[in-house]
Amino acid sequence: MAQYAVLLYSPAPGDDADVPPEELEAHMNHENQVKELGGSILAGVALQPSTTATSIRGDVITDGPFVESKEVIAGLYVLEARDLDHALSMARLNPATWRGGVEVRPLLGLELRP
Repeated sequence: MAQYAVLLYSPAPGDDADVPPEELEAHMNHENQVKELGGSILAGVALQPSTTATSIRGDVITDGPFVESKEVIAGLYVLEARDLDHALSMARLNPATWRGGVEVRPLLGLELRP
């Protein structure tokens, strides 16, 4: 099965500080939904707010994200799926699609093993 990175986007101003309880509960149930569809989540992390980021471009280091944006990456997980269509069908169930968005990308090179 192929592996895909699923990037979770959220609105930048609050950086997920105001996530309603039903959305948190839906995030917790998302892994079960993925299993029901025949996929698996191999790894995942939530990120601290973008205000804690440090960016490096060439030899310049700056506090915060490098680019001004209305959305920031809030977290990511690695999904194992039969193909891109299968990965998309599972990723679209993620509650991050309600307020921000989800980006799905095939992994390049080394893959995670459960």
